[in-house]
Amino acid sequence: MNQEKKKLSVPCLPELDSMTLDQVAALLDEKGAKKTVDCLNWKDEYPYHPLTAFSIAHSKTCIYIDFFVRCNYLRAVNDKNNSNVYQDSCVEFFVAPEGITPYFNFEFNCIGTIHAAKRMDRHSGQLLSDEQLDKVRRYASCGNRPFNELEGIFSWNLVVAIPLEIIGIKYEDKPITLHGNFYKCADATSEPHYLSWSPIDTPHPDYHRPEFFGEITLE
Repeated sequence: MNQEKKKLSVPCLPELDSMTLDQVAALLDEKGAKKTVDCLNWKDEYPYHPLTAFSIAHSKTCIYIDFFVRCNYLRAVNDKNNSNVYQDSCVEFFVAPEGITPYFNFEFNCIGTIHAAKRMDRHSGQLLSDEQLDKVRRYASCGNRPFNELEGIFSWNLVVAIPLEIIGIKYEDKPITLHGNFYKCADATSEPHYLSWSPIDTPHPDYHRPEFFGEITLE
């Protein structure tokens, strides 16, 4: 593949902490860093490419992300913490606070159900507790009730606020460099797909590959 790892500069917007997530979405659209999740790493096997983008900033205490997706199939069956949201219409943020391991995988379906863990790799890790997950604020434009797959043309967004304390970071008014990646998937839909922000060079889909994480700097 020989694509370079991506780099992302995340602006500091302290006022985000005093806003509703609706207001957060508007400010991220105005002042956040904007990127697309458009690396089709396994296009021969999985050619479907739903439009996926995100806006991001931090507030010194939280990382705020607004994901936007336009797709042809929409599914949200999972509604319990740490359920298999990757099977649904799903967006994900993986982040390593120091080096590339350990890393945290935050996965969300389109109704805001969350699956998150601290991991060394795909097979070894510890799920975050309900208490920790409840600290991750979420707003889903699709609402929060589960539903079976729908076919059509859908646009949806999901706003999340991930406290830095959950990933073991304290921001002290100087840049912090993390490593991570952003993903879009939907394993159990009629059009399964696997997109990433920073490219992944593996034979088959595998998001648990921190060696391909991009560089993310909290300014």
